[in-house]
Amino acid sequence: MSIGNSPEDERPFEDDREEARPSIGRALQQARIAAGLTVDDVSNATRVRIAIVHAIEADDFAPCGGDVYARGHIRTLAKAVHLDPAPLLAQFSEAHGGGRPAPTPAAPLFEAERIRPERRGPNWTAAMVAAIVAVVGFVGFTAFKGGDDGAKTQVAEGSTPTASKSASPTPKKTPSGSPKSDPSDSAIAAAPQDKVTVQVSAADGRSWISAKDHNGRLLFDGLLEQGDSKTFQDSDKINLVLGDAGVIQLFVNGKKIEDDFQPGAVERLTYTKGDPQVG
Repeated sequence: MSIGNSPEDERPFEDDREEARPSIGRALQQARIAAGLTVDDVSNATRVRIAIVHAIEADDFAPCGGDVYARGHIRTLAKAVHLDPAPLLAQFSEAHGGGRPAPTPAAPLFEAERIRPERRGPNWTAAMVAAIVAVVGFVGFTAFKGGDDGAKTQVAEGSTPTASKSASPTPKKTPSGSPKSDPSDSAIAAAPQDKVTVQVSAADGRSWISAKDHNGRLLFDGLLEQGDSKTFQDSDKINLVLGDAGVIQLFVNGKKIEDDFQPGAVERLTYTKGDPQVG
């Protein structure tokens, strides 16, 4: 009987280093643990999603979206855990066909590493503010147009409006230089006793006037042409500013105000329920 090696002992010696070398995912995981980092820490530092970090550490590169992206993630994670990425990349190339990867634009490579912003719904607050502004603007425009709609006499009420019992007649304009009749006080003769009613008439020329109620709310601010008139009503008082008081006739609570206003004089007046005395 001869003594020699059995056929099994004659097989080529296999390098046990292949079996001793850890996988890519295992190497990254061990380096992370050695560095005292969690998966969340690595994800925050590299901008690689947590699910992809877990998959790579499990040697599952499918979530990376391709070999090019997988190499980029391996390189990024290796640097984050203080590991040389070159051996890991070489190991990955051996396991996935090897060779130099085809050139790929830089933008898609890093697109997968970005944390995409959360999709937001429509800004309803801004839309509501815009709608409110539009409504307020339309109401203001309508009120302004209503003050100059061709009616020569109208009642502008203050904080507590009340329906007028009789319509104010519309005086007719007369050519310049021709005699003019005094404005009628029929529109304010039936004014409620618990309110102050003021009629302003541009009898002898045109004048700018401004009227406010007791809360300071603007009732009118504009120009009265010769022959025009405005009537204002409030529960407490009416504040007037006359740009050319000399051409104005005033009726307060159904009574004509006798004044000696000079042409071109600016007068500031206040009338209450107890007038026709000037406030």
